[in-house]
Amino acid sequence: MPADLFSEIEYLKGVGKARGEKYRKLGISSPYDLIYHIPRAYLDFRAYVPICQAVIGDYNVLKLTVVQKNRPQRVRGGLIICNAIASDGNDNIVIVIYNNIYGFQALQEGQTYYMYGKVNGSLLRREIAAPVFIKAEESVLIQPIYRLTQGLSVNMVRTNMRQALGIMEKFPFETLPQEILARYQLPPLMWSLENIHFPESDQAAEDARRRLAFDELLKLQLGMTLMRLRRRKTTAFAMDSEVSIDDFTANLPFEFTQGQADAVADILRDLCRNIPMNRLLQGDVGSGKTAVAAAACCFAAKNGVQSALMAPTEILASQHYATLSELLEPLGVRVCLLTGSATAKKKADIRARLAAGEIDVMVGTHAIIQKDVEYRSLGLVITDEQHRFGVNQRAALAEKGDSPHRLVMSATPIPRTLALMIYGDLEISVISQLPKGRQPVKTYAVSGRKRADAFGFVRRLIDEGRQAYVVCPMIEDSESDLFAVKTYAEDAANGNLKGYSTALLHGKMRAAEKEKVMKRFRDGEIQALICTTVVEVGVDVPNAAVMVIENAERFGLSQLHQLRGRVGRGEFLSYCILITDNTNEDCIKRMKIMTHTTDGFKIAEEDLKMRGPGDFFGSAQHGLPPLKIADVACSMELSGKAQECAQRILANDPTLSKPQHRALKLDTMRLFNKDIIG
Repeated sequence: MPADLFSEIEYLKGVGKARGEKYRKLGISSPYDLIYHIPRAYLDFRAYVPICQAVIGDYNVLKLTVVQKNRPQRVRGGLIICNAIASDGNDNIVIVIYNNIYGFQALQEGQTYYMYGKVNGSLLRREIAAPVFIKAEESVLIQPIYRLTQGLSVNMVRTNMRQALGIMEKFPFETLPQEILARYQLPPLMWSLENIHFPESDQAAEDARRRLAFDELLKLQLGMTLMRLRRRKTTAFAMDSEVSIDDFTANLPFEFTQGQADAVADILRDLCRNIPMNRLLQGDVGSGKTAVAAAACCFAAKNGVQSALMAPTEILASQHYATLSELLEPLGVRVCLLTGSATAKKKADIRARLAAGEIDVMVGTHAIIQKDVEYRSLGLVITDEQHRFGVNQRAALAEKGDSPHRLVMSATPIPRTLALMIYGDLEISVISQLPKGRQPVKTYAVSGRKRADAFGFVRRLIDEGRQAYVVCPMIEDSESDLFAVKTYAEDAANGNLKGYSTALLHGKMRAAEKEKVMKRFRDGEIQALICTTVVEVGVDVPNAAVMVIENAERFGLSQLHQLRGRVGRGEFLSYCILITDNTNEDCIKRMKIMTHTTDGFKIAEEDLKMRGPGDFFGSAQHGLPPLKIADVACSMELSGKAQECAQRILANDPTLSKPQHRALKLDTMRLFNKDIIG
């Protein structure tokens, strides 16, 4: 059976069942998938050198003619070593290939090749190990390098790639109408796919990547927008705009900032519509998002419906519970906490009260989405630090109610353009200013030589009545030079912090144990908390005025900013001391950024530039379809154009049902792996 673009990958000539399984490990199950297996880099065989100029111990491109192939040798352990003698016309070199008899068989005596590999040996006898090679008469000298798995070689993938592209050439198609290609100056799809794999020139590769990245960003925008439109067809509980929360505002121990007041107005307006709210509340660390959430919960309770707030850790859930209880219970709003560490009896009692409608606001970890947890009338779902939850966990909470309103809170500042990409199906509210009385945290970066001075400063602040955090990157000692919190805590108690009350906190401790330590720290019994990044999100101790971060080079900018946000939460001037002995350019740049600004959004911009969105968000927990070509952070301009293009298309064809959009619709559905178009 001849292969078509969407047949099983095994039907490609030379693939078969065994190689097909290797391809499936890479997420490739058809020739179409293979075509979109984009090169991670390129080899430029144009830049070859003579053997005498090859750098020993480094990778080189050589132009060689195979003079003599020797018989393969099997050595102990089953290893097969193949070697051949090759010449560039002046000097000889030995080609060595390990455990790849088929690759060796592909080399022909008398044939000239371009080869790329590591050159070892001496001036008298050089060898090139396991080279990647192409025939010298090959017309395309910029060759792709792919992400591989064991059992798949670059040459195998290149051969199969040419076959897959050949299939497409017989049945070419174009996903974008001609009008869009012209408007955004994009090359045709077939040309782009050929030149992303086997580029005619460096510029051709760049133009091809731009076209394919645009496609991906456009499909992402279309999918997000269609999801939003589809959700708007679903009715939710429309609350009464006449209901007042003036008593809540009057009862606050502080005055809302303008940003908080605007966010509350946005949310209450959404809650009164008959389509579910789907809003992202963004605010820097300490900007007062929980108070805004409390206002929303108060409004929901006065409208007779329940709210649920889910946090990623027990520490954070407990803190939200404390804040919401303080703000809401004086008004008669019943708040309850449910976490995994609660006793079976307590959990059963909470479940019964929740189902009976005797709890207005349910706060907790993922314990509040378990199958046996039922709500009487869940109308508002709030998720804190959403990207820390899996997509399924977030959906499970929303399914506890009848199309409830959704509010997502995040203290991870995301540039607005990127937020629209990541949370494309959400409206966005931003709290940009800190509450009155908050002072920016003073930040210093020092080397390990200044550690004694830094701790002298910490002791001085503790003597004035303040408390301190000390953060280490590891829990236990390893072979690396990184500080481990367990050993560090012992050393500090007998050294830099001798005579002061210290305690240890890390993620492997039991939840009850962690909560006990945090309570003692909040109550002032512990003067210095030596911990891992378990304190990164949500821990609120107003008396803590200094944070020391060891091995600061090990943390991303946004993470350093989150950690710094644990101090400066009270009336006292606070400090963050970053200790690192790393002197590479990247580290120096990051330390400079941290010491020069406390603006989380500026820091996020820099973090994205330096690390890219994959590292920024962690393991795809934000629920975006995986992007193979477009880098959201580095494609901001292209993202804007894709967004504009999506809006133009949907304005004239809301369901992508016109013939010219059929291929685009199928591709969009394929990217999101589901029917997103109702």
